[in-house]
Amino acid sequence: MSDNRWSANRRTFVKTAGAGGVVGLAGCTGGGGSGDDGSSGDGSSSDGGTAGDTESTPTAQFILNPAEADVAIEEQYQPMFEYLESEVDVEIEPDRAESYTATLQAMRNDQGEIADISPSAVIAGEDILDIVGIRIAYGAAQYFSTTTTTPDSGIDSLTDLEGELIYMGDILSVSGTLVPLTVLQDAGLDIGNAPDGDAEDFDAEYSDHTTAREQMVQREDVMAATTGAFSSAPYVPQEQFEEMSQDFVDISAEYEGAGDEIESSGTELQLLAVSDPIPRAPLVTRSNWDDPVKGELEEAILNVSEDDLSHGEDYDGEPLWFTGVQDGTIEDYEMIRTVLDELGLEFQDLA
Repeated sequence: MSDNRWSANRRTFVKTAGAGGVVGLAGCTGGGGSGDDGSSGDGSSSDGGTAGDTESTPTAQFILNPAEADVAIEEQYQPMFEYLESEVDVEIEPDRAESYTATLQAMRNDQGEIADISPSAVIAGEDILDIVGIRIAYGAAQYFSTTTTTPDSGIDSLTDLEGELIYMGDILSVSGTLVPLTVLQDAGLDIGNAPDGDAEDFDAEYSDHTTAREQMVQREDVMAATTGAFSSAPYVPQEQFEEMSQDFVDISAEYEGAGDEIESSGTELQLLAVSDPIPRAPLVTRSNWDDPVKGELEEAILNVSEDDLSHGEDYDGEPLWFTGVQDGTIEDYEMIRTVLDELGLEFQDLA
């Protein structure tokens, strides 16, 4: 098997609509458009300027990057929006992206001022993004990727996946695709030109974390799923993590809830691999956004508390997954750069 991990001629990695999902953004189709929640983007300028006359409240487009298809991310983020509007004289206009790439495209095309973004997009967009901070979950600034199968699949190890179909996350997802590919490669499987081409030793399909997990459970031809632990851990018995990864036990915010959904859902997963710790996704602002409100918003984001991000007792939807934001820089994501190097990938401008 050839080892292409440190090839001097790194491949150019471009996500297209045919290689992992629709590239698009709700509300970013010219003239502001309208978001998934029906709110109008009309009147907001591309540089976060004022809407209407000069006395109006400045607006900031907040691009939301959903990791899971079944989460109403605008509702999740509502406490954050309300907090920012209470701290800064600004109107937050949320826009849900349809993919990780769409989020980066929106920022590159001056269609967003703030973004919830993937760690991989930090490296891809370091020329146009400023890292505000790293999101933390219950004290943890790192998270994990998992590879799982079903108990009756007959798959007992990663090497058993040779010749099989694996369902992965978004093609730009660090925990759903990029890190798992390095894990599979380290196990001896030839990943070929995945994720922007075909793997040699297995087949792969791409979507989001929830879809990957559910397709594995529902389809007999899908032998494994690669997802963030936030998606898989509730269906994996806690003792499996204890046997496989002490780092996960010590660091992961998902450890305490591991296996909690098995009884109620009737779904149990079998753990095949756990990654090394991964830096959590950051919140970023657009580098060329030239407005005094930018600095005020960045300060407010870093000062947000767990109470500020809480929906309250009467809320019955999906809570916001992070509980705070800590200072971060591009250096915090060097691990991601290493992963891209191992995969022989580099990103081409998506604009």
